[in-house]
Order: sequence, then structure tokens, then C-alpha cells
Amino acid sequence: MRVLMFGWEFPPHISGGLGTACFGLTKGLANHGVEVLFVMPSAEGDEDQSSVRIINASEVVVQETVKNVNDFLEKVQFLRVGSNLVPYLDPVQFSNMVTEQKEGQIEDYKHYFGEKYKFSGKYGANLMEEVARYAMVAGEIALKYDFDVIHAHDWLTYLAGVAAKKLTGKPLVVHIHATEFDRSGSNINTEVYELEKLGMKEADMVIAVSNLTRNIVISKYGLHPDKVVTVHNAVDFQGVESMDVSRGIDDKIVTFLGRITFQKGPEYFIEAANKVLKRYPDVRFVMAGSGDLLNRSIRRVAKLGISTRFHFTGFLKGTDVQRMFAYSDVYVMPSVSEPFGISPLEAMRANVPTIISKQSGVAEVLNHAIKVDFWDIDAMADAIYALLSYPAISQMAVRNGFDEVNSLKWDNAAARVADIYATLIKKAKF
Repeated sequence: MRVLMFGWEFPPHISGGLGTACFGLTKGLANHGVEVLFVMPSAEGDEDQSSVRIINASEVVVQETVKNVNDFLEKVQFLRVGSNLVPYLDPVQFSNMVTEQKEGQIEDYKHYFGEKYKFSGKYGANLMEEVARYAMVAGEIALKYDFDVIHAHDWLTYLAGVAAKKLTGKPLVVHIHATEFDRSGSNINTEVYELEKLGMKEADMVIAVSNLTRNIVISKYGLHPDKVVTVHNAVDFQGVESMDVSRGIDDKIVTFLGRITFQKGPEYFIEAANKVLKRYPDVRFVMAGSGDLLNRSIRRVAKLGISTRFHFTGFLKGTDVQRMFAYSDVYVMPSVSEPFGISPLEAMRANVPTIISKQSGVAEVLNHAIKVDFWDIDAMADAIYALLSYPAISQMAVRNGFDEVNSLKWDNAAARVADIYATLIKKAKF
């Protein structure tokens, strides 16, 4: 069985949990005899290809899709401007505008005949343009390779997956690692939402990383429950060894590690820290990460007068993450909406007692992490204080947590995904 898989990042070049999950899943699939062609916008050449074959979209020459670009654009149903973005146009004006946009897009795409499109693979200002170009290159790749099923990870790749399906007729699986409602709350980006909705509509099967995410997909995107299955994430600890560090201080360390954005709940961590410090002054709080709420978080820490006890490290990855866990006495993930959340598994594997929000998918599979509502800063502060003050509670959480996370294997998740592939391939033959 061969899978054409579309992703946006792959270790060691990652900005969050998406690339880590793709790595773990593909390793698990390889153990079940599934061959994976993993497409990414921009590969550096140092990616681990022991379990996958990396296809660098930036190195693909565009020919076939541009030979009949009208047909390609018609099949993937993509236009840069949607009706919800253009106010005050009557039907005739809107029709004319769409026609002009489409003609311009066709001419624009024709410029890439025989050329390569150099993707940044980042999340910059031209992200939507790269998503559209990625779909064009995805169509090119789909026409060149043999495969049995298509698998697209998160909204950035859904259009690519749809293009590959429309051009080949092969079944499509889309994997929901997060929805726009997780990232933005009620103030969603309508363009992203429409791309998510398109991918889910065109998919033959939708995989959600938790029951929490599955329920959001069914209620917010109108999918039939039979089309959405939950496959919980896991974590790959192969090659990860315990790290000894010299801290240089006697203070306890409580850590937040993740993007400093609305979704991750950094403000609740700060408010809980302020409460803990009033009862337990010999502790330092660390916020490791970056994001659009970083400056606001720094200002809030300063206003509370706890700056000498609060540290911002910036974005961490690789061994720096392991080192941060080795320093930590408590790990907190106060996410407002977390589809899954791999970092608590990493913390527990590093023998760090962990507190997670009840509004996280990982709460569905963990019994030995302390669970609190993200908004309940009193409960969060009490849990932190208890783990710092009572060694017996901390030791029990460490001992049971370590055993628990080691039972969550990517091989098990991959087995379920492989079964989904087999079912879709069988249906496609009849």
C-alpha cells in the first residue's frame, strides 16, 4: 500500500506539534508495511527519510497541470476572492469580477510552465498564495506518482489533497489536527474556514485527533458523524534519553511551553503564577515559546510585579525542549481549546508532574495528569501549589504518568489509520 501524504513541515524543521505528529505517524505506518510519499513545500535535505520518501514541492517542475490550467482550476474550485469578501456588488458586477479574477489567475499560472515554484514553507504574509501554489504542484505530483490513497494534514494542505483527488480519482483522507475555532475562537478567519470546509466535504474520510475535535467538526462544519473518526495522537520517545542538568538555583521551576497565542491560554498561566507566588515565593515561572500575545504577556507580568520570578525564553525546539523539561518541577498546559496536545506527554515522559486543561484532547487519554478548567485560575494555582509543596503527590504523578505515556504508541495509532486506508481502497475498487 502506498500513500501520497501532504504536510507542511517535518522534523527537524518544525514550529509546533504538527510536524512532530506527522513524523510519528509515518514511522508507525512504515512498521505496518505502508509506504509513504511525504510532500512538503520546502525540504532542507536533512529530514529523516528512514520511514518516508520526502518530495520537495519546491523542486517539482510544473508542466502537466499548466497544459490544461482551465481544467485544473475548475476541478479544484479555487478562486482568490470569495463572495463574502466583496461587499456592495450586484450579481452582474460580481460575476464580471469573478470572471476577471479567473482569467488573471489562469494567465498567472501559465507563467509557471516548465518552472519551479520556490516555497518558503513558513507561515508568512503570502501564506494563502503558497497554499494555492501548493495545490497546483500537488496536482503535478499526483499525475507523476503511483499511489493508492491521499492523506492531507491540516488546512494548509487540504486544497492540495483535493487537487490530487480530482485529478486521479484516488480516495482522500484529511487529518484534523486543529480547526479554525481552536485557533481563533469565535473570531474565525473565513478564508481558512472555507478551505477547511472544502477539504472535509471532498474527503472520503476525516480523522480527528480527539473526540473533542470530532465534535467540533460535526457541529461546526456539518459533517455526518459516520464520516469522522477519532485517532488519538501518541508520542515517539525512541532515541530520547534522560537529561541531567545543573540548575544553579534552589527555586522550583514551573513551565509553560507552547505558542503564546489565544488558543494556548498563556494569560491564565500568568494569573495562576501570581496567586502561587503569594503562597510559595521560592518558585520561578517560565514561559517558553513565541506568538502574538508575547508582548501583552510581558506587560501583564510587569504590571503584576512578578517580573523577577517570571522568565520568557522564546521559541524552543529539539534538545532545548528536553533541557527545559529537565529543569522543570511542574509543567502546565492551560489551553483554551487544544485538539490534542503532545507536550504533556513529553513532560510526563521526562518525569515532570503535569497539569492540563479539561478542554484538551489529551485529557481523554491521560488519567495521571491533574485536570482543571482553563479559566479556573484558583484551581490551577492550587494544583501547582500542591505539586510543589507535597512530594508524595508529585512522586505519584511522576511514577504513574511515566508508565501511562509509554503505553501510548504511534504504532497503535498507525494501525487504525492503515485500516482506514484499506477500507477506502476496497470501496474505491467497487
